[in-house]
Amino acid sequence: MNELLPTLPGYAAAHLQLSLVALLAGVLVSVPLGIWASRHPRAARPVLAVASALQTVPSLALLAFMVPALAAVGAPSIGWLPAALGLFVYSLLPILHNTAVGLATIDASLLEAADGVGMTPRERLRRVELPLALPVILAGIRTAAVWTVGTATLATPVGARSLGYYIFGGLQTRNYAAILLGCAAAAALALLLDALVGLLERGVRRRRRGLVRAGALGLLALALAASLPPLLGLLRAEARPLVVGAKPFTEQYVLSRIVAGQLERVAATPTTTLESLGSTVVFDGLRSGEIDVYVDYVGTLRAVLLGRTDAPGSRAEALEEVREALARDGMTVAAALGFENTYVLALPRAQAEALGLARIGDLAGHAAGWTIGGDYELFHRPEWQGLTATYGLRFAEQRSMDPSLLYEAARTGEVQVIAAYSTDGRLDAYDLTPLVDDRAALPPYDALVLAGPRLVADHPDALTALQALAGRIDAAAMRRMNAAVDRDGQSPAAVAAAFLAELAQ
Repeated sequence: MNELLPTLPGYAAAHLQLSLVALLAGVLVSVPLGIWASRHPRAARPVLAVASALQTVPSLALLAFMVPALAAVGAPSIGWLPAALGLFVYSLLPILHNTAVGLATIDASLLEAADGVGMTPRERLRRVELPLALPVILAGIRTAAVWTVGTATLATPVGARSLGYYIFGGLQTRNYAAILLGCAAAAALALLLDALVGLLERGVRRRRRGLVRAGALGLLALALAASLPPLLGLLRAEARPLVVGAKPFTEQYVLSRIVAGQLERVAATPTTTLESLGSTVVFDGLRSGEIDVYVDYVGTLRAVLLGRTDAPGSRAEALEEVREALARDGMTVAAALGFENTYVLALPRAQAEALGLARIGDLAGHAAGWTIGGDYELFHRPEWQGLTATYGLRFAEQRSMDPSLLYEAARTGEVQVIAAYSTDGRLDAYDLTPLVDDRAALPPYDALVLAGPRLVADHPDALTALQALAGRIDAAAMRRMNAAVDRDGQSPAAVAAAFLAELAQ
């Protein structure tokens, strides 16, 4: 916990900034739209229907959709912007609905009285309708505020800084203190924002200016607190650090810190890390220049990101195909780390021995009655289709889940087989037996350090530092480092520091 607390203010401020900007944008759009909807009830129905439909879209899917949508128009597609846009869309419905309802339910006699004293429609809206509807509108803003703060924790996979950093990272590394810290901090922010908007609502409803001032000053203080870190960064005019990306599993957390540490130690180059990114998100970020370096795998690059579905002739041939394809897009393979982390089908050792299962082909007689668990991507990958076709496997059910839950699901019998990672220390910790891919249906998954065009062009010393990692990590070493996090409870930062210290000797 002690190593988590120093970073909390920065992530909390970023989370708050993201939430407040999205909420403010939602208010600026939804209130005028709600006023229009109250004036045109029939025409407003489709607008409210669209807002309601957007609310049903899973929040993580909505945030992820913003990445390719922004990339298609040439806008920054990683980080703050896609997260803010997704949260803005999610904030619309409660504010829009409450504005329309608040205005539509005003006593008609009051409106007639306003007309009777000669008020223009604009004056009536400003001096009568909005003051009467404001408590209902603020109730909608209050609901949207809580939703937005909670949903902002899901901004981590699209590269935005938020309190989701603790939740996603803690889930993958079984660091329950980090998960608790992220959840508690997000809940505290949501409750604080709800209380301040609630003060405004009560002050307006009871016509007590003191409550209104207290709520407004509290919100202003929060906005200043959220704005302070980026403003200080602008004043310091610091050079942009190299951005190190990482996917959402233990090995990536360790490797991203090794890469960042190597850059800072050898090349004296400042770095920042974006973790828990999806495969396509981090790759697109490297290609667009929003990420400078990350570790990926030949099989993923070849099958998913480069669109190759045919089997390579050899590991060397697959690596060369990837290297050439990346070079055409301005990206460089800085180093092959020296190990392969492929998918392996695994099951509890006792069950494998009892049934005499040693190879993937041995599953053919059992698959029809079994459930297999895999990560979010596996069952959509072309290599999964190739694997099942090669071995004639037809499982009764395929269940996608967070990678950190796969091993526990196999241990408890929730699934009978899992698609694990060959260098994962949890294979040993959970006493799982990997089955041999004797027909070579899975492509090679050699780990590569990929460098983007900005790093190569502007930081030659950084590229040299990365090249020094070539061949320095074998599969056994990687499995030990993963086990140190997943089994022994060490932090990825500590494990990476120990490796770099040994490398420096």
